[in-house]
Amino acid sequence: MRFEGLFRSHAGAVRGYALRRTDPDEAEDVVAETFLIAWRRFDDIPANAAPWLLGVARRVLSNRRRSDRRVLSLSDRLAERERRKPSGTDDTDLRLTIEAALERLPEKEREALRLLAWEGLSTVEAATVLGCTRATLAVRMHRARRRLADIIDGQIAGADAAKRGSWRTTTRAEER
Repeated sequence: MRFEGLFRSHAGAVRGYALRRTDPDEAEDVVAETFLIAWRRFDDIPANAAPWLLGVARRVLSNRRRSDRRVLSLSDRLAERERRKPSGTDDTDLRLTIEAALERLPEKEREALRLLAWEGLSTVEAATVLGCTRATLAVRMHRARRRLADIIDGQIAGADAAKRGSWRTTTRAEER
């Protein structure tokens, strides 16, 4: 009941604040996220809630802008990487082999590898993202590297065996 009163009293002000700073769709998301935070931290809200709620909305908007910038930066980096990538089939085969091997890893190990290798996070940052300790992350990385190497080695060995097998068949056929 108290939360409903808080929402009724201040949702319009928070919505107006957000609308003056972003588009209507995102403003609704900002209001929703602001009051989600208010719900979670209800006991921390001071008697004069309006400034506190507007401060939360301000931080929500800032976080969204930072996130948008990171997404744009990442897409720019990926586009640049694609432009610089050699077009040879060996690189494509290797990339496809690695992607297929990654998909065979357990999700937690795959995500740990991606955070460290692709996102460039430190072990402390990656552990924070995953919600685990650095020691747990180290174990996941050890297992992931071992499994990834085994999978890739198995795929390469399988491809080599297939090539050797077709050569042997041809050689034996020629001998007859």
